[in-house]
Amino acid sequence: MSEAGEGSAGDPPLYYGRHVFCCTNTRAPGHPRGCCNEKGAERLRGVLKKRAKELGLTDVRINTAGCLDRCELGPTMVIYPEGVWYTYRDEADVEEILQRHVVGGERVERLMLRPGDDPD
Repeated sequence: MSEAGEGSAGDPPLYYGRHVFCCTNTRAPGHPRGCCNEKGAERLRGVLKKRAKELGLTDVRINTAGCLDRCELGPTMVIYPEGVWYTYRDEADVEEILQRHVVGGERVERLMLRPGDDPD
């Protein structure tokens, strides 16, 4: 079995250099876990998509995702092929993730989510 993020011999090439999935899940008002959409996820995904286009990032795909099951920490996104998860709150966070991770290949440690993370 291969390591996470590694392809297997014979796999086709990736369609995109980076594939970003942004949770825009909506739950019923008052749900104890909350939902990413009530925290501005759809609007912020739109900002991310617009900025990627403005920067001419043709090998990057920004997609809406259903529930990524971390809404209490949201909004959340996951970036492949690395499988790195982030939380973000505003346009500045989105821009930092775009510039540092998507464009620069770095990680934004302060926004990264890890297995076992709990809400504040």
